Amino acid sequence: MLRDYQQRTIDQLYKWFTDGRKGHPCIELPTGSGKSHIVAALCKEAIQTWPETRILMLTHVKELIEQNAEKMLGHWPNAPLGIYSAGMRRRDIGEPITFAGIHEGSYRKLIDDLTAINPALRVIGLTATPYRLGHGYITDEPALFADIIAPVSIEELIYKGFLAPLRSKLTAHQLSVEGVHKRGGEYIESELQAAVDTDDHNVSIVDEVIRLAGDRRSWLFFCAGVKHAKNVAKILAAREITAACIVGTTPKAERKRIIAGFKSGEIKALTNANVLTTGFDHPDLDLIAMLRPTLSTGLYVQMAGRGMRPKSHTDHCLVLDFAGVVQA
Repeated sequence: MLRDYQQRTIDQLYKWFTDGRKGHPCIELPTGSGKSHIVAALCKEAIQTWPETRILMLTHVKELIEQNAEKMLGHWPNAPLGIYSAGMRRRDIGEPITFAGIHEGSYRKLIDDLTAINPALRVIGLTATPYRLGHGYITDEPALFADIIAPVSIEELIYKGFLAPLRSKLTAHQLSVEGVHKRGGEYIESELQAAVDTDDHNVSIVDEVIRLAGDRRSWLFFCAGVKHAKNVAKILAAREITAACIVGTTPKAERKRIIAGFKSGEIKALTNANVLTTGFDHPDLDLIAMLRPTLSTGLYVQMAGRGMRPKSHTDHCLVLDFAGVVQA
């Protein structure tokens, strides 16, 4: 059963098409609003109503392929579903619905190639952040998407209890980006990591997190790079906080074990570098420590959004912004 705003999303999408709009729409939905459930309902309705329909669900995040496929099968157990993903070692072809992985910069070329084969192809985007650093809104020319459909706000979802609010505390320790250069509108990662990943910074931050955390039991740290994430995890462990670190090269089995331990409460603190910003879902996350300065509104929204799912033990998530992200 879809929530009211999820059904509203589908209704507004169909209205967009029946109104005779040209081009491709993008649906803006807050993190935690259940995009995968909406995708599942759309796919089921399309295939059952128009059996000749073929659907390709694309994402560049492997975890989202797994999550979306899982929700699809939960919504429709006998869904004619295939997965095409190198990371998942699957090459299913021929099913009416295919969940597939793609490199982040390759969407446009694939869509252009598919449109050349089938000019009637329509693309539906789903995102929590319909803007990109250095490019503006994703409807700004030259754009793939012609319009943004925004069926529900974060405020409505919090009011109705579908999302948990964030609470911020001003931190005594603040990271400085003085002398760090920018490229493409964002801090250069190597310079950024060198600036913030120092023993003085890391020790002061970890000690302040411990002091402010109180009885919060699930802490997620967003760090500026791989070395930074590993160093912060070491200091947490030295303070007798059960901690682990996930980076891009963490083996799949180890990553799965760490995340399971984090969700079960066996691991209290989890540090990461550019891994858990999207596709990571742990509702009982109750503390986020921002240690990664960024000029990207989208990146901040994705990081903060990890803490907005309703929790079993508290009514909010604490955000400690050591990086001055909100101010930036």
